[in-house]
Amino acid sequence: MDKSLMDLTPAPYFAEIAEGPKTGQAHWATTNDGLRIRVGHWLPTGDEPVKGPVIKGPVKGTVLIFPGRTEYVEKYGPAAADFNQRGYAALAVDWRGQGLGERMLADRRLGHVEEFGDFQKDVAAVVKLAKQLKLPEPWYLLGHSMGGAIGLRALMEGLPVKACAFSAPMWGILIPNTMKPVARVLGGLAPVLGMGDKRVPTTTQGHYVETAPFKGNTLTNDPAMYQLMIDQLKAQPDLVLGGPTINWLSEGLKECETLAERPSPVLPCLTFLGAQEQIVNSAAVKDRMARWPGGELDLIDPAQHEIVMEGQETRRRVFDKMTQLFDQYR
Repeated sequence: MDKSLMDLTPAPYFAEIAEGPKTGQAHWATTNDGLRIRVGHWLPTGDEPVKGPVIKGPVKGTVLIFPGRTEYVEKYGPAAADFNQRGYAALAVDWRGQGLGERMLADRRLGHVEEFGDFQKDVAAVVKLAKQLKLPEPWYLLGHSMGGAIGLRALMEGLPVKACAFSAPMWGILIPNTMKPVARVLGGLAPVLGMGDKRVPTTTQGHYVETAPFKGNTLTNDPAMYQLMIDQLKAQPDLVLGGPTINWLSEGLKECETLAERPSPVLPCLTFLGAQEQIVNSAAVKDRMARWPGGELDLIDPAQHEIVMEGQETRRRVFDKMTQLFDQYR
């Protein structure tokens, strides 16, 4: 057996709630600052019901899925199935502070990070594990929401992928302009006052889907996908994450501002944005894509924040278009 594979440590993977490919499994990875995160992956078997423009033959590559805040590996089971059906392996990660990744505070429902750049330590651990697992190359990126901010910085720092896609990327956080100075001041004072690990006012202790009914929700127009998220968290409460801390918000705002000042990577890029987006700043997404050489912005209507968890027709369109882009850079 390959010596590198002997060092892999299996992690829990809840196949019964993932609705993903049967090949799903997970492993622990340790970051260079000593935190344990969880990484799941799904390999095509060649027996999947074909969807979209599939090229028969070897696996085409691996899509590294960078999830958003509050998310976890199993949530991307359906997305992994869509990628597998189009010939691609898929990987997803529980970032530090969420899913089964090591939580940052004693109250595990608080979404917290010390510095936003710390997520790049998680990225490095993911890349190392993917190499140990010998996941099929070339690799591609799909970054959703917060994972879009983490992914953009990772690309700027040399993430080894051939092409990238984003879904409602957090390149700006949607808060009123009048509140941004208040958030900055609060973020600066909170650590001094010992409040950096306090939950942002107006956010919930529980996960959004635990507290908000489907009608009027800001995530998806598809009731089945919304119910799937509810069912997953009911079955595995350890996956639940509530609102962010003041420090997370302050760090997130600073990261968005820093990224906005840097040029776009020289890499093929496709970004999806819902016409009904209410969580990330759509103007910031449009601005970035307007200055991404060769990049394309696809406005999906109707769609909300969770574009890869919308209805079947929307998902078919999105996964077809993503993999058609990736197919060009094999």
